[in-house]
Amino acid sequence: MAVPKRKTSKQRKHTRSANWKLTVPTLVECPQCHEKILSHRVCKYCGFYAGKEIVKQKTKAEN
Repeated sequence: MAVPKRKTSKQRKHTRSANWKLTVPTLVECPQCHEKILSHRVCKYCGFYAGKEIVKQKTKAEN
């Protein structure tokens, strides 16, 4: 069974755990409706991706 030969110092332990941080997702502007969306995703506001309508959006009259 593997046993540590030396005690892990506080600095080494804290340096290793310092890299556990959250990152802010990168948002881009939709070229159709100019809303902020995640890149490489269908826009949830207008339904367009790469200049084509992928998802048909309901209008308020259809609801």
